[in-house]
Amino acid sequence: MDAELRTKYDALQSRVAGLGRVIVAFSGGVDSSLVAYVAAKTLGENALAVTSGSPSLKRSDLALSGELARKWGMRHRVIVTDEVAKAAYRANPVNRCFHCKTTLYEALAGIAAEEGFTHVANGTNTDDLGDHRPGLRAAADCHVVSPLVDAGFAKKDVRALAAHLGLQNAAKPQAACLSSRFPYGSHITEERLAQVEAAEDALAGLGFSQFRVRHHEAVARIELVAEEIVRAVEQREEVERRIRATGFRYVALDLGGFRSGSLNEGLIDVVQVSDGV
Repeated sequence: MDAELRTKYDALQSRVAGLGRVIVAFSGGVDSSLVAYVAAKTLGENALAVTSGSPSLKRSDLALSGELARKWGMRHRVIVTDEVAKAAYRANPVNRCFHCKTTLYEALAGIAAEEGFTHVANGTNTDDLGDHRPGLRAAADCHVVSPLVDAGFAKKDVRALAAHLGLQNAAKPQAACLSSRFPYGSHITEERLAQVEAAEDALAGLGFSQFRVRHHEAVARIELVAEEIVRAVEQREEVERRIRATGFRYVALDLGGFRSGSLNEGLIDVVQVSDGV
């Protein structure tokens, strides 16, 4: 560990220690995992990792969160939030994430109030601050703290420290919630979420590493990392067969490749000058 990362790690431990009793919103991704791990090691029984098992979280990530909690000796609880039942979420507006995160953070705040926790923390890092992320507004409204931001952690720092600490998901590909696969305005249902998850499981089963299946009604638009696009073309018949088996009529390969938040393209400038969420 180099000196800069050591300084950030020390700052993270100090920040977490100062939280007293904390609930960590834990998705199984590397960012929230690092916060949960440090909280468990620093605060022990005064830290509780909570995972929402709602339909927008991949079942594989739900299972991973439980596996990691057991391995690391973390207190862990699974709840089921009801964002999919809310019309404002199902309509999938550009601030959909605000409604989702508000539902989650309000549920965690309720647990905190009932059980004497003083803070709710998330896994936001400094790289998250420049994208279109209405969930950050929800976090601010609900007084959620972001220890990684406070300690100056960018994504690369998170992965470097997670690897140094031996966290088994240190290299886990980015895995935003399944609702992020739908263009804004395209309605969200549990069935559609399950369809996207099945299509992405099909790609994982073929050995692809980092991908998204974007839901464009009858069309599945596949994003892959550039070095895997040629292989997808070579296996196009099998890729098409497996994706169509999940209910899509057409399968398209995006030559632009994988990019996180691609459905936010064209929104950033508008969001930055808006007074709304």
